[in-house]
Amino acid sequence: MSVNSIISIIIALIVFGIVVLVHEFGHFIVAIKSGILVEEFAIGMGPAIFKKQKGDTLYSVRLLPLGGYCKMLGEDEVNNDKRAFNNKSVFVRFAVIAAGAIMNFILALVIVTFLSSISGFHTLKIKDISDPSPALSAGLKPNDQIIKLNNKKVRVFEDINLILMDSKNKTIDLQVKRDNQKVNLTITPVSSEGRYMMGVTTYAKQGVFGKNIDGLEKAGFLETMDRAFWTFIYDIKVVFFGLKSLVTLNVSIDDMAGPVGIVNVIGDTYKQTSKIGFFSTFTTMATLAALISANLGVFNLLPIPALDGGRLLFLIIEAIRKKPVSPEKEGTVHFIGFAVLMVFIVVITFNDISRIFF
Repeated sequence: MSVNSIISIIIALIVFGIVVLVHEFGHFIVAIKSGILVEEFAIGMGPAIFKKQKGDTLYSVRLLPLGGYCKMLGEDEVNNDKRAFNNKSVFVRFAVIAAGAIMNFILALVIVTFLSSISGFHTLKIKDISDPSPALSAGLKPNDQIIKLNNKKVRVFEDINLILMDSKNKTIDLQVKRDNQKVNLTITPVSSEGRYMMGVTTYAKQGVFGKNIDGLEKAGFLETMDRAFWTFIYDIKVVFFGLKSLVTLNVSIDDMAGPVGIVNVIGDTYKQTSKIGFFSTFTTMATLAALISANLGVFNLLPIPALDGGRLLFLIIEAIRKKPVSPEKEGTVHFIGFAVLMVFIVVITFNDISRIFF
């Protein structure tokens, strides 16, 4: 294995590890501030390769970089200790469980805000139109500003790609702003190497704190912050788009990736961008980290047993019923959910490994 391959794996594990660390820290800090005893704070799964006891909490790093956990007293069993998770109010327990995903969303938003501030980004104002192209046939013109696609408001350039992927080669409605007038058109995107395209390029701007680049207009502070927020929303929409494709069977198992696959994608991306330069590598890795963090946040909030969303669902039921669900019944549901989840992860991991090596 080359030195570059080893470095790419290390970078990938660092990126994935930071995203998981932030998630588990969310649970940890809210639990501690709420007076809950945290028995163990772990990064990774499996056998421990590093352990340190500090106060009532064991801090550990474990062999398999497939996640982590924050083990709280009384989380899965009845415990009479006043510091036990099960003895706190529904609101406190809800906050502790939801904190992991919230921290992932905060991390994603911080990253995209930072990147939007220092990097350039594409606007929605058309600069050039290819000839021939669907855009030219539809009647688009330079300096048109894209407003809507299929009656969906377009906030950032990336929204265009997502809407085109969803519509595929179908004719879609397009609304642009031209000379302060709204113009409605129709366009049929074309497929090229798995992407759906209209045949346009748009003007770019430099982030508010980026270097001055000749020929590139600098965005204002509010425009940069607006772009960052909607890029964060786009990252979340990408996750839901993937879930929709999974439910509707528009993707196969080969299109999915588990922790091993994610690490491999990060490593491969690092190898490619490292040839360009440090800045490109850094911004690309940060972009991937934001997307993975948003993905982890959304996935954990799904109402699936054993995930945070499944636990939150039981807390909502408890709040409605004014009494908790039997711990034995809830534990059974989560155990079954965990077993199914582990089988799913094993299948995905096996597929990831097969794809990498064979």
